[in-house]
This record gives sequence, C-alpha cells and structure tokens, in this order.
Amino acid sequence: MPTLICGSLAFDTITTFDGRFAEHILPDKVHILNISFLVPTMRREFGGCAGNIAYSLALLGGEPIILGALGADGQSYLDRLDALHIPRTHIGLLPDSFTAQAHIITDRDNNQITSFHPGAMGRAHELPVPLDAGIKLAIIAPDGRSAMIDHAAE
Repeated sequence: MPTLICGSLAFDTITTFDGRFAEHILPDKVHILNISFLVPTMRREFGGCAGNIAYSLALLGGEPIILGALGADGQSYLDRLDALHIPRTHIGLLPDSFTAQAHIITDRDNNQITSFHPGAMGRAHELPVPLDAGIKLAIIAPDGRSAMIDHAAE
C-alpha cells in the first residue's frame, strides 16, 4: 500500500570534539561567546524526518512516497533514494535554496551543540499533495510549519 510521507529531507553533519564544552564555555561569559572547536571526526548522513521514515518503511517492505523539498545540493540525496528504490517523483528540487542541514558537535561527555538551517524545507508548502497516486495512508512528519498545515488540509 503506498504511504505518503510529508516531511523534511536534510543532511546531518555530525562531528566529535575530543574535549569538554564545559572546559571552554564559561557560564558567566556566555553573553560574549566567541568559540571554535577542532572536530577531528566528521560524517555526513542522509536525514530529515520524511527521509528517515521512508527508509525504515522501505526496510519493512512498505511503499513510501516522499513529499518533501531538497535544495540545489540535493542530487546526492536523490541518488541515495534511487539506490534504495524509494520513489522520488514527489520531491521538489529548489535550485535557489540549500537542502535543510543540521550541524552537530558532540563533546566527550555527549553534550551537543546543534545548528539547523531549514533551507528548502521552508518552502515545502509549495509542493502539492499528489491526489492521483493511489495513496491510502499519509504521515505528516515534522517539516516547515506551512507545509505541515497545508499538507494536512489537502
């Protein structure tokens, strides 16, 4: 049964800092914070709520159909979906945006500092819900606010 998954598609850049944030961030000086961390390990993952749900559903033998937005840098994400045999027919490629990105630094104590750029996700509401795809079930996963409201209404 085809399942529509409306939600975010993102790249997750995950790095590791060998020290402790607490040794570099002084609580009484956070109002004047300028800091840089050397992160010797880094990996990039395909993420986003719709992407993660679609991947898991496909592993379970389901038929995920993603409705989400990628930016001009999204070709590697599309290639990954092709390799996994997950259809990409309802993924919008927005050439004037970056794909949503999360950058995560984890320290020795498993504390994390994360920055997030919504990029193309912020325009996912421009993508219409496919009404002719034989969809019987839909999931509204975290995405841009307008996209979640619009896609639920459609």
